[in-house]
Amino acid sequence: MKKPIKLSPVLKSIIWGGTRLSTEYNKGNRGDKIAESWELTSRTDGDNVIVGGEYDGVKFSDYLKENPDAVCKDYNGERFPLLIKLIDAEADLSIQVHPDDAYAAAHTTDLGKTEMWYIVDAKEGAHIIYGMKDRYDREQIKSAIENGTLETLMNYVPVKKGETYFIPSGTVHAICGGLLIAEIQQNSNITYRVYDYNRRQPDGSLRQLHIDDALNVIETVDPSSVPVTSGGEAIAKCRYFTVKKYSCKKEICADESSFVHLLCVDGNAYIEYGGERCGLSLGESIFVPAGYGKFTVFADGATVLATTL
Repeated sequence: MKKPIKLSPVLKSIIWGGTRLSTEYNKGNRGDKIAESWELTSRTDGDNVIVGGEYDGVKFSDYLKENPDAVCKDYNGERFPLLIKLIDAEADLSIQVHPDDAYAAAHTTDLGKTEMWYIVDAKEGAHIIYGMKDRYDREQIKSAIENGTLETLMNYVPVKKGETYFIPSGTVHAICGGLLIAEIQQNSNITYRVYDYNRRQPDGSLRQLHIDDALNVIETVDPSSVPVTSGGEAIAKCRYFTVKKYSCKKEICADESSFVHLLCVDGNAYIEYGGERCGLSLGESIFVPAGYGKFTVFADGATVLATTL
């Protein structure tokens, strides 16, 4: 039986990122501007490395090739299903949308992208963009993009620490400045940018927009029914992932149907398994292989997100 393993993050520097992940969450070098810390990833553009134990220094993708049943009993060894990140938005992210699986399969080599956001922290007045104010048609949206008035159509939602937002594919959205977020998503890196505030990258270039693709996949949502969860243990569930939040002692079972990924987003926790103890400090991740069986999370005074398929 394979033991739980710790994973080192993959760090991404993007123009809107801040320094909280390096100064508060011990990512990279103190003071580094880090936009995203990929906590669970097996991709060519980002692959975790195992820290400690039998597989110390082994790439997560190589571990999965050797242990495909660590994902789930039916894992075919092709694409790992999920991507989990910590995101530090010092400035606004682009207004964007993601395709569903069908559109992605027809136009890319990646998956579609449904995701959820857990608000780890939020500065006063922080907000997100979730959908649009009304049910606009394609021509209205296209005209707003061309006229530079797209922001006036967006639905701005104030957010606070501890809330969860579910963002299905096709929902136009943006993480705005002043937010620290844990994002659980399909293992996809497709983003169709609709608007990026005319920001320039370090080399002076504008980031690429994807207007036609975005217009093809945007689905209007009722702005009065933004799906938000602010309490309870189960904070997100869809056909791609289930996420629970623990802030106390909890016995969990990693059965053959799914691994359990643990991410500590507040305080310090630890797990006990098979007579051993493994610390889970702020910002750290532990991957418990499918089929491992029972283990215990001690999260008193902390917050741990537990993700399964």
